Amino acid sequence: MKVSHQMLNIAKFICFCFLTTVIHFANAQSNFDSMSGSHPSFSEILSFRVDSVLNLMTINEKIGQLVQYSGGWDATGPSSSENHQYKLSKLKKGEVGSMLNVTSVAAIRETQQIVMENSRLKIPLIFAYDVIHGYKTIFPIPLGESASWDLEIIQKSASIAAKESAASGLQWTFAPMLDVSRDARWGRIMEGAGEDPYLTSKIGVARIKGFQGGNLNDKFTVAACAKHFAGYGFGEAGRDYNTVNIGDYELHNTVLPPFKAAAKSGVATFMNAFNDVDGIPATGHRELQHDILKGKWNWDGFIVSDWGSIGEMIAHGFAEDKKQAAEIAMNSGSDMDMESYAYEGHLAELLTENKITESQLNDAVKRILKLKFELGLFDDPYKYCDETRERENVYTKEHLKIARDVARKSIVLLKNENKTLPLSKSIEKIAVIGPLGDDKDVPLGNWRGKGVYNSAVSLLEGIKNKVDKNVQVSFAKGIELMSETVEPGKNQFLYPIKFNTKDKTAITEAVELAKKSDVVLLSVGENAYQTGEGRSQVNIGFAGLQNELIDAVTKANENVVVVLMNGRPMDLSEINKKVSTILECWHLGSQAGNAISDVIFGDYNPSGKLPVSFPYDVGQEPLYYNQKNTGRPYSMDHVTFSSYRDAPKEALFPFGFGLSYTNFKYSDLKLSRSEISKDGSLIAKIRVTNTGDKVGEEVVQLYIRDLVGSLVRPIRELKGFEKIKLKPQESRTVSFEITPETLQFYTQNKKWEVEPGTFQIWIGGDSKASTTAKFSVQ
Repeated sequence: MKVSHQMLNIAKFICFCFLTTVIHFANAQSNFDSMSGSHPSFSEILSFRVDSVLNLMTINEKIGQLVQYSGGWDATGPSSSENHQYKLSKLKKGEVGSMLNVTSVAAIRETQQIVMENSRLKIPLIFAYDVIHGYKTIFPIPLGESASWDLEIIQKSASIAAKESAASGLQWTFAPMLDVSRDARWGRIMEGAGEDPYLTSKIGVARIKGFQGGNLNDKFTVAACAKHFAGYGFGEAGRDYNTVNIGDYELHNTVLPPFKAAAKSGVATFMNAFNDVDGIPATGHRELQHDILKGKWNWDGFIVSDWGSIGEMIAHGFAEDKKQAAEIAMNSGSDMDMESYAYEGHLAELLTENKITESQLNDAVKRILKLKFELGLFDDPYKYCDETRERENVYTKEHLKIARDVARKSIVLLKNENKTLPLSKSIEKIAVIGPLGDDKDVPLGNWRGKGVYNSAVSLLEGIKNKVDKNVQVSFAKGIELMSETVEPGKNQFLYPIKFNTKDKTAITEAVELAKKSDVVLLSVGENAYQTGEGRSQVNIGFAGLQNELIDAVTKANENVVVVLMNGRPMDLSEINKKVSTILECWHLGSQAGNAISDVIFGDYNPSGKLPVSFPYDVGQEPLYYNQKNTGRPYSMDHVTFSSYRDAPKEALFPFGFGLSYTNFKYSDLKLSRSEISKDGSLIAKIRVTNTGDKVGEEVVQLYIRDLVGSLVRPIRELKGFEKIKLKPQESRTVSFEITPETLQFYTQNKKWEVEPGTFQIWIGGDSKASTTAKFSVQ
């Protein structure tokens, strides 16, 4: 019988793990004997296995486990790159713990083989990739998907992303992003769940459950990563990587809750942030990483730096050189160095100088080894390398069907004054107009994993797929949005955004088509690469010549449905004056056009709600619903109040807002008690009735205000929601339990507690809900 070299190596490695584990168990027998005859738990066995490997490692091998390199090359092929050869030599020595950007089963197997066939201890690599909203089957961008407020479907989309990733050889994704984001100028707002810490927490946990499943040893799950720890979404002026200046109370009450929820849910890893928090770079922030995350929260995963962020502490002016940066990061609790070369270059020297301790090093290594054991990589380093599994589980019909469902649930109907929507399928002439109308790439959005260029269903295709052949569907682009097209496979971080600001010649054709059509679907918004990392903007309106096209088309036809495709809240104040119907469609992914058509023709009644506030003007940013009152909240009759003289203070479309093709009535709000103790609870019930003539889904939202506190409290805070489906004229009573956890906050005493006093609640369909009641805490 012929045994392959690969199989022989696997067998050798399994024997190695078995023998070292047996030796460690023998040495620890006295510990088991003291357990009154009980069997060791899974966590105890895991700990012994980790220690058995750790005890065999040299200092350089330990440091190597804290090193993550970016790959993406032919690992075994020739290369003239000095950096390539350097990384190759480190892999062979077993002095690399993880690789990112190595994708496909073949490439991952090749890279894993380098370690398994050459290194002394044969500790397997863990392979990571940015799987943000799908691997090859692309779902709506996270901000758009959050508009579904549907935790079950969000978890499902993450599980499919995990399945495709794992089938392609990966074990780790850098998602979900849990940064609360209040500034529409920040390009990376597209990657999170919006402006509210409660909603972000719930959605973050749903995504973690989707990625990790019930067991990381499952071949179709991947380790998740809660990022960016912490404060990244609060960058000054909405500028990426910028400084963050927030107080301790804002940090604990707004920024940290989603991360605490992630830690509690068992997320495998955290990623620290690029920014500083009040002068201390997050990568070197000991209080955040060591004291809070690993200390108070007792979280046992590992922290990876963001790309090069350890070395970037030099640019911050917080470290003199990479040696000092490595010292600060290690002493602060940052475990793995992504592409900074600081740990591999200086930790050994810092150990001999007693500037870091071996116990610190061991703790970081144990955390990383623990995840590798949990993923099953020690039992089979090639566990995820199965080409058949890759072929059968990536970009399947089933996955595309679910992507379509997620996409349509993410659409938000912002305006429908003339009841233009839903359209009748017997309409005679439909015009699809706009630079995004036939675009098959923009709907994929930024951070699109392995989504194939130009693979999305366009709006035009979706409309044609929906209507009969006797319906005339015509298209006119009107303008080119960009002056240069995106080249397939071009590095998104190097792609320059260049808008067309001169060529208006095709607007005339669009106007003529609008004039002779029954309805115009005007598709405008943002290019896929206007949002995402490094894509902050001071202008959140319509770039290029879109405003000229909008003006011309709306003058030519009053029956215009604006179909927005975008990755951030946009300034819609002007277009809102010109049209009666606006559909917020985000960047919806692979099935965008079909999902939009489902909503446009009423095959799906829109149920999305905004996870972010849409402003009247960019000058309002940062804008969010859960603001605090000032001593002079507002007055239209006097100048000396907190307001603007040239624009409203509130949002054009507020947080939680979204219309339906039916209507919902809220009535009979009742509290089970009007007074509770600090550790007591009560039930709030409300009757919700579908008063329209269509089946519809409604997101019932609970908001609370602590009227007087030791700190100034927000005017409203989301504290619960439930998505329900009602038939025409059907009613349902929705209940919310209000517990101490609902009411507590990080107080002036610097601890989480419930303060006595009066509380007001509101329940309704958005953050402007008017159905209200009060109760007191004694």
